[in-house]
Amino acid sequence: MSGQADATPIGPLRRVMRGRDPGEEHRASTPLELLFDLTFVVAVSQAAAQLHHALAEDHVGSGLAAYAAVFFAIWWAWMNFTWFASAYDTDDVPYRLLTLLQMAGVLVLASGVAAVFEDGDFTIVVAGYVVMRVAMVAQWLRAAVEHPEGRSGALRYAIGITVVQICWVARLWTDGAWAWTTFLILVAAELAVPAWAEYRGHPTGWHPGHIAERYSLFTIIVLGEVILGSLAAVRSAVTDRGLSATVLLIAIGGLLLVFALWWIYFTGNEAALTTLRTALVWGYGHYVVFAAPAAIGAGLEAALDAAEHHEHLSARGAGLAVAIPVAIVLLTLGALHRATRTGAVGHSLLVVAGALVVLAVGFSAPAMGIGGAVLGMGLAVAATLAANLFTVRHRAERS
Repeated sequence: MSGQADATPIGPLRRVMRGRDPGEEHRASTPLELLFDLTFVVAVSQAAAQLHHALAEDHVGSGLAAYAAVFFAIWWAWMNFTWFASAYDTDDVPYRLLTLLQMAGVLVLASGVAAVFEDGDFTIVVAGYVVMRVAMVAQWLRAAVEHPEGRSGALRYAIGITVVQICWVARLWTDGAWAWTTFLILVAAELAVPAWAEYRGHPTGWHPGHIAERYSLFTIIVLGEVILGSLAAVRSAVTDRGLSATVLLIAIGGLLLVFALWWIYFTGNEAALTTLRTALVWGYGHYVVFAAPAAIGAGLEAALDAAEHHEHLSARGAGLAVAIPVAIVLLTLGALHRATRTGAVGHSLLVVAGALVVLAVGFSAPAMGIGGAVLGMGLAVAATLAANLFTVRHRAERS
């Protein structure tokens, strides 16, 4: 079935939103989806930059809390659009205009990231987030009207999203401990909406191959942000003091980390998203897959600053700022590969051992030097990759 063969034309500018065929062959990301992703790059870049500043000032706890909160809004809005598009992408004028509205919401959200880190003020971030989510409510209501078979599920999505958005706006008037308590409650509510809509209503016809491709493309975008941020930091360091051995080691180690993590992500077969449960595990797990690599970029920039004595963070703190997100990515990717049966993980203990070595190297940054520590982390991740590849190949030859 071709890309839009299941959409009955009403006119040259609008199609009936009947839903895409979940078994459609050669389903790929559309140019609109790729443009949509680029607007999220801005928000990811802002979050990573503010995390870098927080680490540089040794405001680790508050910086990580703000980063986790902001990145949830970025990731969840992107994820919801991606799953809706996989099921109902008509690519007509109303659909494109509502997507444009969501893109505007992303930019509003990005403009408010600094206020969250500096003052704990979520007003602009919530405004941008609600704009994106209201656009999604309109999309789901349209699907409910034009696709009778999926009406129950679409209405549940629309109702659930609307109720939670009202609560997000009301949360702006909370303060103190209640602010974070209500934040966690609303995060749980957001995560519960898809399960409630899919299991209680008519399940949406998402495309497994399309979903896997969308996540993989955004992973590449996030890894590209790490490279871009590291390049800017290296250029600044070289401009100030010239190319030192420490800067060179951090640059090489950072590139090795990005390349090895990319290889680990794309090792094995395509994720087997054959059930809704597996698909939700894969999708929810990508909060960490997206957020942690972006944090690696912030950590690398902090490490370069520490090497040049431009920040308050200690050598050990700078080493752990890189090591902790790297270890988190390793463990998360190992778990997701195992859950979706891609065949990429030779043995879980190899992944755990690699993560522990990375943490140990980060902790040893004062003795190894920051440059040596970052290079050591890159080598540890590369060794973890090589060990898993060898184990997988050995098992295949034996069988």
